[in-house]
Amino acid sequence: MSSTPPMKAGPMKAGPLKAGPLKAGPAQAPAATAGAPTPPPDGRRVTAVVGVLSLAVFMSSLDLFIVNLAFPSIGKQYPGTSLSSLSWVLNAYTIVFAAVLVPAGRWADRIGRRRFFVAGLAAFSAGSLLCGLAPGVAALIAARVIQAAGAGAMVPASLSLLLAAVPAPARPKALGTWSALGALGAALGPVIGGSLVEVNWRWVFWVNLPVGLAAMVLAVKVVPESKDDQASGRPDLIGAGLLAAAVGLVALALVKAPGWGWGSASFIGLLFASLACGAAMVIRSRRHHAPVIELELLRSRTFSGAFGASILYYAGFGAFVLSAVEFLTGVWHYSAVLAGLAIAPGPLMVLPFARLVAPRMTAWLGSPGRVAVIGCAVNAGAQLLWLSQIQAQPAYLTHLLPAQLLGGAGVGLTIPSLLGAGSLSLTPGRFGTGSGILNTARQVGTVLGVAGLVAILSRVSPADPVTAYRHGLILVIAFFAAAGVVSAILLTARPVPASG
Repeated sequence: MSSTPPMKAGPMKAGPLKAGPLKAGPAQAPAATAGAPTPPPDGRRVTAVVGVLSLAVFMSSLDLFIVNLAFPSIGKQYPGTSLSSLSWVLNAYTIVFAAVLVPAGRWADRIGRRRFFVAGLAAFSAGSLLCGLAPGVAALIAARVIQAAGAGAMVPASLSLLLAAVPAPARPKALGTWSALGALGAALGPVIGGSLVEVNWRWVFWVNLPVGLAAMVLAVKVVPESKDDQASGRPDLIGAGLLAAAVGLVALALVKAPGWGWGSASFIGLLFASLACGAAMVIRSRRHHAPVIELELLRSRTFSGAFGASILYYAGFGAFVLSAVEFLTGVWHYSAVLAGLAIAPGPLMVLPFARLVAPRMTAWLGSPGRVAVIGCAVNAGAQLLWLSQIQAQPAYLTHLLPAQLLGGAGVGLTIPSLLGAGSLSLTPGRFGTGSGILNTARQVGTVLGVAGLVAILSRVSPADPVTAYRHGLILVIAFFAAAGVVSAILLTARPVPASG
């Protein structure tokens, strides 16, 4: 195929969401700037662009859970560190990631999406270096905050760049690749982490350095720059801080509740403080010209449904991944490498189901929301199967492997379908903001799920450890089932064509 000149992507319009019915067709690229027409993109160049941008979201998702299998090694190096303390290595990353996503997307629109994307990669790589050099858990958590800020910058910029660079006919497949690799990164975190921990837990973070540097070089060479020349005003950084505080306080309350007591003044006080921060964020979002959560979008039935279902689904997903790691290493006493290999079959199911099965089911059923319902049911069924088989004696092939394979298929069906269902209600100028809000929902859900599971596993009995894990599985099943119910109520109607 002959090559063509580099593509020029124009600004993404950022006007207010129009009232009335919302478009149900596929997302469109940002509008091009006036002037010379944009040359048709070369197929190989488009593939390269999608590859570079998907690599970035894979890295950011990978680091959500890659530290899980490093917990035992970190705990041994720093004696006396509890699971509730180590959970903040994961939660700090996720909370900051969630708070940064939308403001970072707006900054990227203003100063240039590729420039912001590369800056995010640089911050992520620097944070990874500092994580590996951390002399203690507190320093490790602080370095994870830097990592998360970089991830929060590069993820929304990567999606906007993808929309600008990929032509409309190829966009659904490109979005499927982007979202599937994000899910695959999260699921493969324990697998890759388990292998690296055998060398040294610090390599769990240092492995990002060569990949990040390569991604920066490729982004500059391959990805075309784009920005919104009409973007004005600063994003709501105070609102982002309030969102982080609201999520962090409720996570802290859940983690500390077993020790404090569920009816203690400290627990209730943290919940009220979290609600106050959340209410303040909503008030600011009503008044600010560039809010963290664009409340107008939540008036859409499908978008609000995708938002709520994503929080619930990722709460179950985050709790499930951490539960599997802790059970394999703590009850079956698998090594980090063996535990990673035991988890691997599930993630290997994600990409084929996300790329091949979910799009075909969406075309057959007429709505990605209907596929999301099926995916949630498959995930809940997988965990019910594992709940019925879980035991203290290792029996991987007969007891855990079937649930892992079924669960991986459910993840592949659900994650791209929730993103697709949410994007159906977005006008082209709102796709970047809307996807940032949906990604925020994913991170918030992960924090809540992990915090809830940590509260349950804090009561693991050495004499009967399986009981606590059964309770954790019930929590996971409840989250997946609730996500399925929300999807069934709000996301299963066939899209209704509407005017612009």
